[in-house]
Amino acid sequence: MSTLLERLSQDRRILLMDRSASGRVGATVSQSDVPAQPLPDENLLRQTLDFPEVSENDLVRYFSQLSQLNFSIDHNFYPLGSCTMKYNPKIDDEVAGMPGFSETHPLQPDATVQGALRLMWELQQRLVEITGMKGCSLAPMAGADGEFAGILMARAYHRDRGDTKRNKVLIPDSAHGTNPATASMCGFEVITLPSDANGNTDLEALRFSVGDDLAGLMITLPSTLGLFDSNILEVVKIVRDAGGIVYGDGANLNALLGRVKLGELGFDVMHSNLHKTFTQPHGGGGPGAGPVIVGDRLLPYMPTPVVNRSVDADGGEVYSLDAPVRTVGRMGAFHGNFGALVRAYAYMSTLGREGIANISRDAVINANYILSQLKEHYHLPYDRTCMHEVVFSARNLRRDYGVSALDVAKRLIDYGIHPPTMYFPLIVEEALMIEPTETESKETLDGFIEVMRTIAQEAEESPDLLHNAPHDTPNTRLNEALAARRPYLRWRADE
Repeated sequence: MSTLLERLSQDRRILLMDRSASGRVGATVSQSDVPAQPLPDENLLRQTLDFPEVSENDLVRYFSQLSQLNFSIDHNFYPLGSCTMKYNPKIDDEVAGMPGFSETHPLQPDATVQGALRLMWELQQRLVEITGMKGCSLAPMAGADGEFAGILMARAYHRDRGDTKRNKVLIPDSAHGTNPATASMCGFEVITLPSDANGNTDLEALRFSVGDDLAGLMITLPSTLGLFDSNILEVVKIVRDAGGIVYGDGANLNALLGRVKLGELGFDVMHSNLHKTFTQPHGGGGPGAGPVIVGDRLLPYMPTPVVNRSVDADGGEVYSLDAPVRTVGRMGAFHGNFGALVRAYAYMSTLGREGIANISRDAVINANYILSQLKEHYHLPYDRTCMHEVVFSARNLRRDYGVSALDVAKRLIDYGIHPPTMYFPLIVEEALMIEPTETESKETLDGFIEVMRTIAQEAEESPDLLHNAPHDTPNTRLNEALAARRPYLRWRADE
C-alpha cells in the first residue's frame, strides 16, 4: 500500500507534457467566425510549438491536482503578518459579480452608471467617517499606489507655498518597506528614525531631525512591530510645528477601526488597503485598492477622479466624476479597481457600525492571546500589549539549538499552516510576524499555538528535523533567492 501511495504522490507531480501521447485529444475548437488577420513578420513567429496531446480526463485531472497544491485561506490558517490574506466572504464576490457592476465600462457616460457612482461616493464618505478625515479619492490601485499619491500631494502642497527647500521625509525604522521607496520615487531624501526601547518612535532623534527642510513624516500606525506608538501625539505635534505633512500608512487599519481616527490625531493624509481591512483576495499581487483619505490641507490635491454628488433641478441626486482643483493627476487609466471597491462596500454594509468596531476588538484580542501563549517559547522583543499582530523572534532557538526563523516557518508547512512573515521588520533579529486577524476562531488559534509549541520542542530535541523541513510537500527546501530571481513560470521544452 505504501508503494502505491508513493507512486500516486509522484504521479501528481508529472508534467502535462510527460502525460502526452500522440493522437489523444482533450478538446476541440470550433471553426473561427473571425476573419483571418495578417500575421506578424516571420522573424517574430515560432515555426514549431509542441503542445501536449492528452485526453480530457488527463487534462482535467492535471489541473485539478495542480490546484490542490496551492495554499489559500480556504484551505487552512494563514497567519501572514502585516498584509494578511484576509477573510473573503463569498457574498462580496457575488455582489461584485452582479451585471450592473461587473459589466459596466469605465468610459460610459456618467448618466448611465449612476448606481456605480453612488456606491463609490458612499464608500468615500464611509472612509472619511472611519478615519476622521475630510475627503477621499478611490483612484489609487493598491497600498503602494496610495502612498505614492499621498507623497505627491505633500510635494504639491509645499511647492504651491514656495517651500521648495523642503526635501526631506522622515520614516521610522518600523515602517513598511514601501514607505522609503515611495518617498525616494517622489524625489525626497529619506531620513530613518530609530525606535526606542519600547518600540515607539525615538522622540530625541525626531527632534534632532526636523528643520525648515522637512517635507513630512511617513509613519505606519500600528507599526510593523504590531505596536501602537504611545508617542504619536507628540510625534505629530513636532512634525506639524515644523511645517511638515504627516502621512499615515493605513495598511494596519484593522487594528484601529472604531477606536482611533487618524484625522483626529492630526494626520494630514493616509491610505487604506481595502483589500486587507475590508475584504478582497490579494494573493499573487492583486488586484488591490488603496484609497487616499486626506485632511483640509491636502483636499485640493487629491488624485483624480473623485466622485461628487449634486442635486438637479428636480431635486434628484446626481453623481459625477470630477477632478479636484489642484489635483496631482491620475494614478491609473481609470478610477481604481472597481471590483475591489464593490467588495469593500459590501463588507462594510454587511457589518454595519457595530460590526466594523468589532473588527479591531477581535483582531487585537486574537493577537494578544497568541502573544500570551507563546512568549515562554519564543523570544518577545517588545514585551508589551500588541495590536493586530505580534512579532516574535527565533533568536533563542538559534542561539540554543541552531534553529532559525526560516526553519520554524518551513516546519509549519508540514503541519498544514502557512508560514508567517519572516525576517521583517528588519530591526528584529530572526523575526516571525504573526497576524491571526479578527476572523479566526479560538479553536484555530489554539491549534496554531500547540503546533508552535511542538516546533519549539522539536528544535530542542531534533533540530535536524527543522533544518530539512518541509518533509511532506512536492518541493522541499528551495533556494529561495534563486526562486525569486529566476522563477520557472512555464514549461520549458529544453528541460
